[in-house]
Amino acid sequence: MKAWQTGGVHVRLVNVLARGELPLLAHQIEHWCTHDQAALQTANDEYIASRESSELRRETEQMGWSLAQLCTSLEWGDAARRATPASIKPVAQPTAFALAAFAHDASPDAALAAYAFSWVENQAAAALKAVLLGQLAGQRIIVALRDAIDAAVARALATPLDHINTFAPQLGVLSARNESQYSRLFRS
Repeated sequence: MKAWQTGGVHVRLVNVLARGELPLLAHQIEHWCTHDQAALQTANDEYIASRESSELRRETEQMGWSLAQLCTSLEWGDAARRATPASIKPVAQPTAFALAAFAHDASPDAALAAYAFSWVENQAAAALKAVLLGQLAGQRIIVALRDAIDAAVARALATPLDHINTFAPQLGVLSARNESQYSRLFRS
């Protein structure tokens, strides 16, 4: 399957996730390693402020809260780090995911690949619900993006903290339209 056949998923993976969430995740893993609470808070706040619509903010806040609760409930990591998310209000999904990755000794490249794969799989599932593609087409999309996931991870790991960029104006416009739409299928 060619990149153009994977459509918007490929574009968002390469131009949005690889430049924004994945580099943030890599840096947040480093901040959890050193337990730099100020850096965790600052990066988390900047990420939440970068969300282009209230829908995107609510999504990352809900996912972050849920994952932070899971980390606390299952006692992942040491007590000091488990207590930190309670002081980060609201906690973004990449910040909470970084805590889970740190707590399980996941290497940054493996953690970023897992995050990207999960995102791609979620996008394929959303496409299957919105358009009658079929399960096989969804699996083809996921398999076709393996190399793009690897490239996105490599790019993210090489991105300095001050070069993180979430500039995606069309995504912001579409998200803003979706949040005020009368009937929505799901938050995406």
